[in-house]
Amino acid sequence: MTLADYGWNEALALVFAPHAMAGLEPARVVCELRRNFYAVQTEAGEVLAECGGGFFHIAKKSDQFPAVGDWVGVKKRGGEPRADLHVVLPRKTKFSRRASGSEEIEQIVAANIDTVFLVSGLDQNFNPKRIQRFLVAAKESGAEAVVLLNKSDVCDNAEDVRKEIQVLVPGVPVHITSTLTRKGLKALAATYVQPGRTLAFIGSSGVGKSSLINALVCDEALPTGEVREKDSKGRHTTTRRELVIAPSGALVIDTPGMRELQLWGVEDGVEDAFADIKALALQCRFTNCGHTNEPGCAVQAALKSGGLVAQRFESYRKLKAEKVAATPALKKPSALASKPGWNKKNEGTKPFRHRFHSDD
Repeated sequence: MTLADYGWNEALALVFAPHAMAGLEPARVVCELRRNFYAVQTEAGEVLAECGGGFFHIAKKSDQFPAVGDWVGVKKRGGEPRADLHVVLPRKTKFSRRASGSEEIEQIVAANIDTVFLVSGLDQNFNPKRIQRFLVAAKESGAEAVVLLNKSDVCDNAEDVRKEIQVLVPGVPVHITSTLTRKGLKALAATYVQPGRTLAFIGSSGVGKSSLINALVCDEALPTGEVREKDSKGRHTTTRRELVIAPSGALVIDTPGMRELQLWGVEDGVEDAFADIKALALQCRFTNCGHTNEPGCAVQAALKSGGLVAQRFESYRKLKAEKVAATPALKKPSALASKPGWNKKNEGTKPFRHRFHSDD
């Protein structure tokens, strides 16, 4: 395998040129390990890369650390299959969420992806609101979003469900799949699994992401597990993010299942995912219309006429409210701001120290 097989091209080479002059060689992160270690693919093969001490002085925030799919600059250590990781190239796209815990920290799930598949199981794990929530994050990522309704073999009315979801996510492709009967896999592969394209599979535990990837890759590259019959919840069979190459030449990223998705920086994602409601809001009589009982509200008119589904509008309001609640409140300037030397209090701030955040 060469770097070209992993998506390296002339545009990336042009961006990397200054780092090449500094003695670094390009590589792509194919697996994210613990404690700042990464498996990276170089032109000569896969090596274990580590963020050295100098990298911590450059990376001030969590999103500046490497993620699976990133292009990085490394310098190999002589006589051993290891390297020091020095730089992360600018990302084309990134799927992010807020890391679990009380701190406001961005966790990048996958980077430089072309298509993100939002996988939902057609069993007891099925949740339309969760699909819309994942769609907002997918829209914010900048990648193409596709909804996969997996496990159609356990659902008698899969096509009816697909139509229901299509109404809730207009303009987004929705496919029915089953790894047991292989329903929909051939069309999926023909449309999206193309050489050089990077695909990411996102969803809750037990929805069949790894099984779908194995079906597309045509081998057992990734482990799979069973789900509980009572609630169709799965275990974390995939415990780390990993990038593999399909026989077609497509690059596939598998991610651990998410019990919850805390949205991060979705200022544009909500508007993009609900573009129809945004367009209706522009037709309201008042620019500050709350879309409740104001006169001349185009959104309420669409709800009454059936042009807008109530469930979709409910999800929109909830996500908008969540976005507002997550926005930090502006603080009043301190009285000390007028005193000499007040802006020096932040000098010498310690750089961000990368920590592993659970995918739960």
